[in-house]
Amino acid sequence: MSRRPARLFVLSTLLAGAAVFAEEPAPFSWPERAENLTSLPADLPAENLRAVMTGFTSALGVRCSHCHDGEEGAPLGAYDFVSDANPKKQTARVMLDMLGDINKKLRTIEPGGPARVNMWCHTCHRGHARPTTLAEELRDAYAAEGAGAGAVVARYRDLRATYHGRGTFDFGEHVLNQVGYQMLAEEKPVDAVQVFELNVEMYPQSANAHDSLGEGLAAAGNHAGAIEHYELSLQLDPGNDNAREMLKQLRSAAKSAAP
Repeated sequence: MSRRPARLFVLSTLLAGAAVFAEEPAPFSWPERAENLTSLPADLPAENLRAVMTGFTSALGVRCSHCHDGEEGAPLGAYDFVSDANPKKQTARVMLDMLGDINKKLRTIEPGGPARVNMWCHTCHRGHARPTTLAEELRDAYAAEGAGAGAVVARYRDLRATYHGRGTFDFGEHVLNQVGYQMLAEEKPVDAVQVFELNVEMYPQSANAHDSLGEGLAAAGNHAGAIEHYELSLQLDPGNDNAREMLKQLRSAAKSAAP
């Protein structure tokens, strides 16, 4: 029996492996002299460049593909770091220049403490690519086409699961309260109730959260539910005069409506 087919198979396998090996990018190393630097010094040493770039990724909570020409998950040797193809690279340059301008102006101000305050990327970003507040994120979710209060609740839960305890967003009860009251101002009490209910879930011992939910329920026409939460608010804070007054009005209205 001829051994030629087996030899051909081994040869083709070796050639295929060699082709794959040849296509693999060279291992990445920080350049001694970087190219195409416009907002950073052209002669920035490799160790300084590395510190700046890792600082960016940490401050924004992103990876190299956020600003550079390369696919997420690919070896760094496959990236074209010199290229300006990714428009976010120019955005990063503008932001870096702005940061320098702010710090120059800060140096003209007499420091209010023993150490001078400086602005850094993480001052605004805090581990998030878009330097937004939690309220802004929730309002964006609500404003999306076809979205409702359910989108706000889902976005809040997602952000809380990812960022709670990291200082990126303020998850204090006042944020949901603020968003809920904006919905009330827009005459959307049913949506506001969903947000206030989430706040009560997150802060069940907050008299203010129950008070706000009571107001939302009353505006939505659920007077029984409003009475329940105003009573809970008053139990948690006996000095809550608003809850006491609202209970008086709701109970009076309920008696007047009784047959």
